[in-house]
Amino acid sequence: METATVVAADYGFLRELVYGLTRNVLDPSRDYLFETRLSRLLRNQGMNRVEELVRRLRASRNPALENAVAEAMTINETSFFRDVRPFDLLRTVLLPKMIEARRFRRSLRFWSAASSTGQEAYSLAMLVLEHFPMLAGWDIRIEGTDICAEVVEHARGGRYQRIEINRGLPARFQVRYFDHQGEHWTVKPEVRKLCKFRQANLCGPRPPFNRAGDQFDVIFLRNVMLYFSQETRRTLLATIHHLLAPDGLLFLGSCEQPADPSIWTPMLAGGTCYFKPRIPSQKQEG
Repeated sequence: METATVVAADYGFLRELVYGLTRNVLDPSRDYLFETRLSRLLRNQGMNRVEELVRRLRASRNPALENAVAEAMTINETSFFRDVRPFDLLRTVLLPKMIEARRFRRSLRFWSAASSTGQEAYSLAMLVLEHFPMLAGWDIRIEGTDICAEVVEHARGGRYQRIEINRGLPARFQVRYFDHQGEHWTVKPEVRKLCKFRQANLCGPRPPFNRAGDQFDVIFLRNVMLYFSQETRRTLLATIHHLLAPDGLLFLGSCEQPADPSIWTPMLAGGTCYFKPRIPSQKQEG
């Protein structure tokens, strides 16, 4: 009984640590995930059990080790053109309108928040190159951010295994936008030059983008807030609202909704939902 209590306390400590760094709320029913997701970290630290890791973390502050724990518990599920409907809607309806509205400024800026290993950002880049050749000469920037340093490095490398390539990538894109080397495919330079990746915490004390003039035309924040509290969602989406152009577009996951509907107008089209920013005093548009 005493051992079970100690283990429960250890899991509680880890849940609090992860929440403090990422604002992810981990339910106790999912404590078993610590054993599997921390296994590689334990090996790298010369440990065998989660209890050893917790003892070390309790003994003294170790920001690098704490961050490694938080990163290991972050879900990095992604694929090329994941849930293709937002990409189809951008291609057929939304981007043509936005391009017309930006014809004098000649720039577009996208943000793949929680970009994981980069497939979402590269999908946006391929979409632009494939279907909008008139944007040649425009300033096109696709920013990808993720809390996990390891997946950011993967994204920067743009090198994928067969199983990753086979998930969502059209065959013609595989031929046109990747170089094939053995069992790996590497994103071609023309695609990579549109994308920039860096490590950033969406829920950190400072937003990932905070320079004067930082503003995005399209933001993908999909399947990020599933384990956030309502207050964390509200705070994050207020930051997103500030960073999105007045006529910009926000895509959330299919099961996600803004925490504060007073500043977002939901739009249904093409079998998917996206959101436009608005100020609270405005009446919601149809």
